[in-house]
Order: sequence, then C-alpha cells, then structure tokens
Amino acid sequence: MVNGIERPLDLLNNSKGKEILVSLKNDRQFVGTLLAFDIHVNIVLDNAKEMQSNELKRNIGLTFLRGDTIIFISPASTSLKEK
Repeated sequence: MVNGIERPLDLLNNSKGKEILVSLKNDRQFVGTLLAFDIHVNIVLDNAKEMQSNELKRNIGLTFLRGDTIIFISPASTSLKEK
C-alpha cells in the first residue's frame, strides 16, 4: 500500500476536490477539479480547462467526461499548470 492506495479507484477518491489532469483518446487533455466519479470512471470536473501543448486552449467550466474515452488520469502533483 502506497499513500493509502490499495485499489485503483482509491487514487481517484483521494483526488476528490483536487486538480487532476485527464487525457482522452482523441489527444485532448483537460485539467480541472475532480468533483465526482463512478465505477465506469465517468468523471465530473469543475473549472475544467482544455489544454494543448501544455498551454491553455480554452476554459470549459463544469464538465462530464465519459470513462470509456479516458486514457489516463494524473493527480495534481503531476498535472499541467496554467501559464
């Protein structure tokens, strides 16, 4: 067990209310505050921003991302920061 994480969804649970980076299958990336997720890894982000080449492309706001489109999710400590 590392950092209180025993199962994959523990990482998401520990990231609730924190900023995460989400990369999708269509090469799009979003940074936002994780509000909620389910067992299908559908996620809800608040204050979501679409990123491109490590730079802000546009502000999206409250967003739902479907789990089957997600390639990876990274906690805030490694996520992209707005420049």
